[in-house]
Amino acid sequence: MGLFNRDSAGRQAGTPEGAPSRGSTAAFADIEMHNSPRTRHVDDNAPNVFAAFVFAVLFALASGAGYLVAREVNIWVLCVGFAVAVAGIFTVRIASQWERAIVLRFGTFNRVAGPGLFLTIPFVEHIALRADLRVMLTGFSAEETLTSDLVPVNVDAAVFWMVWDAEKACMEVEDYYDAVSMAAQTALRDAIGRKSISDVTIHRDKLDQELREKIEEKTNPWGISILSVEIRDIVIPKDLQKDMAAAAKAEREKDARIVLAEVEKDIAAMLLEATEVYRKDEMAFELRSMHLLSEGVKESNGTLVIPSAYSEGFKRDK
Repeated sequence: MGLFNRDSAGRQAGTPEGAPSRGSTAAFADIEMHNSPRTRHVDDNAPNVFAAFVFAVLFALASGAGYLVAREVNIWVLCVGFAVAVAGIFTVRIASQWERAIVLRFGTFNRVAGPGLFLTIPFVEHIALRADLRVMLTGFSAEETLTSDLVPVNVDAAVFWMVWDAEKACMEVEDYYDAVSMAAQTALRDAIGRKSISDVTIHRDKLDQELREKIEEKTNPWGISILSVEIRDIVIPKDLQKDMAAAAKAEREKDARIVLAEVEKDIAAMLLEATEVYRKDEMAFELRSMHLLSEGVKESNGTLVIPSAYSEGFKRDK
């Protein structure tokens, strides 16, 4: 199985084990560009800006109160103001609408906080994880994976998922983003290995459903729900593509011949029925003959001369 490392920006770096082709590597890089950014384990920019604001306000208020008490601004007043401001930024926190903050007290789970403003006890409680509850997108692939009939294929897919329990996402798995990506890749390789190349290429919707169930079976204990899995691209060797195209053409010709034979069988049955009618009624046969003569004259734009006895045959009393 190919292993990937993820940098601080959430992008996967490195190459899988083995020597993948340039085309497959480019395809994998393309799908990685659409990945959702990795959930950060530290405060993002908005909380940092808010913390700076809280620090400035509390430092100003504490320093002002110290000045009113001491009637001067000295080192002690500034130290007290700084201490109050530091305690304030570890107390007053915010979480975005889509975030849930996991608060630990003395290293044990205490509560899920957010969204909006919430308070923590300085140096006693800390935020272990900020879980993003929005729908996330993770691209994954299976390179040079053998099907049940030993055909190597490269498959690119995408999984849409979301965190429904922030506590489990923090406590049950070390990094749920990477865990979802690896679980999806493992499930894809396993599913391809149990199917033939025709099942992979033709019954893609069934493969999508099977992958969703397999991945969710692993991620559900982590508080993560799999919304959908979509196969983006299936690449098979060019030589095999030609063979499959020839087989498909032969199958279409076979179907066409079967349909033609069925039509000829129906026509023969109808002709047999018409023969019985003409055999019992000579007048009907003569009418049919005149109709064929008339159609032949129309198509050739010519003139047909027939003996008068032929037309007088319609006047005979049968």
